[in-house]
Amino acid sequence: MDTLLFALNAILPIILLILLGYLLKKKKFLTEDWFKKGNKLIFRVCLPCLLFTNVYNIESFTDINWSVVVYSEIVIFAAFFIGLVLVRLTVPDNRQKGVILQCVFRSNFAIIGLPLAESLGGPEGKGIAAVLSAFSIPTFNILAVIALTMFLDSKDGHRANLKEVLVKIAKNPLIIGVVCGLIVLGVRSFLPVNTDGSLVFTLSGSLKFIYDAVNSLGKISSPLALVILGGLFDFAAVKGMLQEIIIGTAARVAAVPLTAIGLAVLLSKYTDLIAFDASVYPALIALFGSPVAVSSAIMAQEMDNDGVLAGQLVVWTSIASIFTIFLAVFLLRTIGLL
Repeated sequence: MDTLLFALNAILPIILLILLGYLLKKKKFLTEDWFKKGNKLIFRVCLPCLLFTNVYNIESFTDINWSVVVYSEIVIFAAFFIGLVLVRLTVPDNRQKGVILQCVFRSNFAIIGLPLAESLGGPEGKGIAAVLSAFSIPTFNILAVIALTMFLDSKDGHRANLKEVLVKIAKNPLIIGVVCGLIVLGVRSFLPVNTDGSLVFTLSGSLKFIYDAVNSLGKISSPLALVILGGLFDFAAVKGMLQEIIIGTAARVAAVPLTAIGLAVLLSKYTDLIAFDASVYPALIALFGSPVAVSSAIMAQEMDNDGVLAGQLVVWTSIASIFTIFLAVFLLRTIGLL
């Protein structure tokens, strides 16, 4: 029962905020134009600020468990290529292929995953998840740009070439937020320290007014993104894309976490390739078991893909993940890995 309550407490706030946005739109309290402009605000300003502060607040890269990082990156890329085969075989609409592909490999790690890892694993779980975020979030967003570009024709009627894809990656606000965080984190490691070991200069101390403003923008990104998603959600659209919703949801909350976490357990137990202990699995559940990223819907709409389907996938993967996160936590606790 405690595990079920935990899963409900992790996911239901997301559903309630999406429902609030839907009701605000339904009651005409907020207009459709407001939601569309709010979409741009989240994608171009608030989420980059959140990712910047997440990376900046990493204590140090010196004690990184590289086996966890490498394993996670391999699984993300494997999910991308398997998802690529899946959408080519099952999805006829080019505007939907990239949407479902990013649903397969991209989780809501920044908004849901980090708090989930802390709830499951405490400060140690949060620390491992924060380090993973510095690598996985850029990977998610680079692959998402590729996924949302590769199936669409450019304005001149030709497929987007490598240069166009690289430009979109470089201009992606979420990637810019992470890169800026990494740059500041790197500079911080070369700064002089006081006799007590503290830094002489820190962004959060010496320039606290800047840090607080950026941090505040980051904090509003999660709830505001969910409310906006609810305002753009259309239940009537479900009937026309039921097959695509089932494919994306099943892959995101069932196939990927089962494979990623199950393989980690098997490799740790029966081989010498990796040796993950109980401190690692909260971060793996958070990284691979979370629903698809809220920003995936914003990004899909910004890049002329099927934004309606992307929004549907956020909602339905969030609902379904209540049960799959519960199952993952229950099984890992049963075998003593949580």
